[in-house]
Amino acid sequence: MARTLVLLLVALLSAPVAHAARGDRITPEERYELGLRYMRRGYYVKALEQFNHLRNYERDDPHAVLAELAIADLHFKKAEYDQARLAYEDFLRLHPRHERDDYVYYRMGLCLWRKAPSVASRDQTWTRQAVDVWSAFTARYPRSEYSGEVEDLLDAGRARLARKELVIGNFYLRREAWKAASGRYKGLLETWPSSPDADLARALLGQSLAQDGDVGGARALLETLRADPPEDGTARRAAGRLERMVAPR
Repeated sequence: MARTLVLLLVALLSAPVAHAARGDRITPEERYELGLRYMRRGYYVKALEQFNHLRNYERDDPHAVLAELAIADLHFKKAEYDQARLAYEDFLRLHPRHERDDYVYYRMGLCLWRKAPSVASRDQTWTRQAVDVWSAFTARYPRSEYSGEVEDLLDAGRARLARKELVIGNFYLRREAWKAASGRYKGLLETWPSSPDADLARALLGQSLAQDGDVGGARALLETLRADPPEDGTARRAAGRLERMVAPR
């Protein structure tokens, strides 16, 4: 039994080599499948050789187009996200109406998302670019199998960008730079009104306005928070501080 398993394993592993030994005699489809097998097994150099051969010498075959996409996937699999994104962008430029364009847009955004830091206080340039790539995805590809995942990632990306604005606003608030803090909180509420941090931003905006002398604006925000009390504990405490600052005595 053990000898049979060993022989089977050797046969499976030697299959790509046997195909490669046939050289140019294999069909474009066989070469493409060979490249995919190499990629799945982690033989990235060998996989790239097969895909590049298709791209360079089999331009008229449909598998050459698939090989271009496979090259981008190979870079993605190796976590070479910049190279993968450029390869996906080249694919879209060369094949703007390809049937797998939804997949390419999905992966382009994912390349940016994988590079972005998850901690909101850090530079969120990559998150913003991923959100930009995906912002029209569902409208463009309403039936795509990736729509659900893209929507979830969009929600997470927008929440992270909103949290970034909150972090900056809090920085100014601690330094009593009331106008600068107000600007950040207002920007959060205007751009991401449904953010999980929206109620906290309203309460902190009210505090900033009150400290800057705009008691009327602060009271208007307090009334909004009273009408729809925050569920988040941090936001509730911030609203309580705002009430103590501006409520009539």
